[in-house]
Amino acid sequence: MPYPAPAMPTKQPAKPPFVPAGFDPDAAATGDGLFGLAIGPNDARIVVIPVPFDATTSYGAGTAAGPAHVMEASKQVDLQDIQFGAVWQAGIAMLPIPKDIAALSKKARRVAEPIIKVGGAVPSNKAKAKAHAKALATVNAASERVHGYVAREAERILDRGAIPAVLGGDHSSPFGLIAELSLRHPGMGILQIDAHADLRDSFEGFTWSHASIFHNVMTRLPGVKKLVQVGIRDFGQREAEFIENSKGRVTTFFDQRMRDRQFNGATWSAVCKDIIAALPQEVYISFDIDGLTSEHCPQTGTPVPGGLTFPEVCHLLEMLAKTGRRVIGFDLCEVTPSTSGDEWNGSVGARVLYKLMGCTLLNDFRREVKKARAAR
Repeated sequence: MPYPAPAMPTKQPAKPPFVPAGFDPDAAATGDGLFGLAIGPNDARIVVIPVPFDATTSYGAGTAAGPAHVMEASKQVDLQDIQFGAVWQAGIAMLPIPKDIAALSKKARRVAEPIIKVGGAVPSNKAKAKAHAKALATVNAASERVHGYVAREAERILDRGAIPAVLGGDHSSPFGLIAELSLRHPGMGILQIDAHADLRDSFEGFTWSHASIFHNVMTRLPGVKKLVQVGIRDFGQREAEFIENSKGRVTTFFDQRMRDRQFNGATWSAVCKDIIAALPQEVYISFDIDGLTSEHCPQTGTPVPGGLTFPEVCHLLEMLAKTGRRVIGFDLCEVTPSTSGDEWNGSVGARVLYKLMGCTLLNDFRREVKKARAAR
């Protein structure tokens, strides 16, 4: 006997939904925006900052094309979500993909490649040392320019009262957003879903490497109180020492240890409960697509066996939202288009993005209702 269809969520935004005249959410997407919507950033509750940058990607390149790839694939996503309802009605928009950042990425990538090719800036002769030092300075400066762009856009979005998100690019992309949020929400926590710890003090000599994002966050941004990592299965000795010496500021749910608990009888819900309990009230979600199992993201820069399934991620996000925690922003990084031209990677990325939005908006809706009732 088939299972009956579950009741769909009926939650709607406290404010009138942004519904363009004649818009049919069940029709084929016709708008040029994210998820086929024709909504401007000034009308949106969530505004996505695209970051087409991947200068330091150390294994497989191509994540700079991620924002455009996800944008195109998002037009095939049906807009009624079984967990979070009509997410689109709150208003979703993405800023134009910045051509100057895309050009900067290509330029910085060309400068970085000779260093990446030899495994890092550790040459044995003085001539190479000088050349590598110059290249590192160029790439680091390009990364800092990207951080500035993201921080400025995040500031504008936050000042309008909207919720900012980043669509990368490599995992260094969201630093500027996290920095801006940490100033406004001291004591915030980060939920990191990832295959890698990303806690290297630098990688291959690059200060702002994709592999260093959370080392930079935890050492440079005192407003970030807690980092909770989920799905980690590739990490180095010094990264393990960083976690051990963090005095509880970093809590890591290693993929193998989560599976060991399940093999011994624990449910995924029980594991999720422990993950969420480690987070403070205000949470930023950082989602590297390689946190998923590799069949979900075969073209990502550094795929790793193991990881979370899509339903497991959906369950974690819904449980997080139901605890009443406030999601203050998020990012999705490392989605890479397939060289064969298929849209699988973008399709998965677009659906993860929509789930992140739903998780973010669920308690945003509840706060709006509470505020409206208090004003009566």
